[in-house]
Amino acid sequence: MSENEKIRMQLQCPMPKLDFDVITLGHGSGGVLTNKLLDSGVFDLLSNDILDERHDGAFLELDGKTAFSSDSFLVSPIFFPGGNIGELAVNGTVNDLAMCGAIPKYLSLSFIIEEGLPVKDFWDILVAIKFACEKARVKIVTGDTKVVEKGKGDKIFINTSGVGPIHPKANISAKNITSGDKIIISGNVASHGMAIMSVREGLEFDSEIQSDTTNLNHTISNLIEEFGSDIRLLTDPTRGGVATVLKEIAQSIDKGFDIFQKDLPIAEQVSSACELLGLDPLYVANEGLFIAFVSRESADGFLETLKQDENGKNAQIIGHVVEEHPKQVILESAIGGKRIVSMLPGEQLPRIC
Repeated sequence: MSENEKIRMQLQCPMPKLDFDVITLGHGSGGVLTNKLLDSGVFDLLSNDILDERHDGAFLELDGKTAFSSDSFLVSPIFFPGGNIGELAVNGTVNDLAMCGAIPKYLSLSFIIEEGLPVKDFWDILVAIKFACEKARVKIVTGDTKVVEKGKGDKIFINTSGVGPIHPKANISAKNITSGDKIIISGNVASHGMAIMSVREGLEFDSEIQSDTTNLNHTISNLIEEFGSDIRLLTDPTRGGVATVLKEIAQSIDKGFDIFQKDLPIAEQVSSACELLGLDPLYVANEGLFIAFVSRESADGFLETLKQDENGKNAQIIGHVVEEHPKQVILESAIGGKRIVSMLPGEQLPRIC
């Protein structure tokens, strides 16, 4: 999210005057304080015909095959260059649904808040959630709010779950991948992870590294509409990065993948930050990227269409599927050497999303 977008959000959604400045245990009690918090924040900002029922759950009209996904978010810090935990929580579940070939429609939203969180921080997170939902065209339809004692949490954790119907032209499955299929990545890698790490480590560069968090559902829907079943598989390389995701898929289908370092898109300042911290960008988390396995015949057209989209202007074909070395991902370096790419063996960047 740009600074101009932040200013626009703040102007459109000024924080109401409240008689409390911080979240207390009473705000999670289900009583008067809880209602004050929810009435002045959640229900007002996120109002829609379903949420306004204020029932124990949501009544939804779903037709046909439907995707369901759930994710939890505990990123630290909760505010970072390019976004905050609120929009991250919306975009993350929206994108998971999109990777299934679904059209995201409805989300649940649950908070676990640490006692002492400034109400201003909570408001800013809610405003980011509102605008992320509007951009993705999804509705928050149910949720929950709990408060834990000081020291029992870390500011705020969020869970979102979502549902949406499968696009009628989608046929997304790893089982569809065949030899010769191209592997396409939608943009620059490692931006989100390094945005978080640059804040934690106090690193400064000529230009600030921004998280790539954004919703991908409209981009994906347009691609499915045009290319249909020629899109074999979609996946978003979040925790564990590109390397871990590709390795997981290779192991599941008994095929090999060849990828090429020279084709891997990465911003210069992100590459510098990775080098400075001794991190391999292939293993760094992303929050606004997807990997697509596309038939050889449609790959060039897919890439051309994707590059015309704001979310795909740096897209590249980074490799292909082969029968050789089944279950292995082989990276050819910029100087021609080759190495086996494995999964992330442990926790490289904790609390990244």
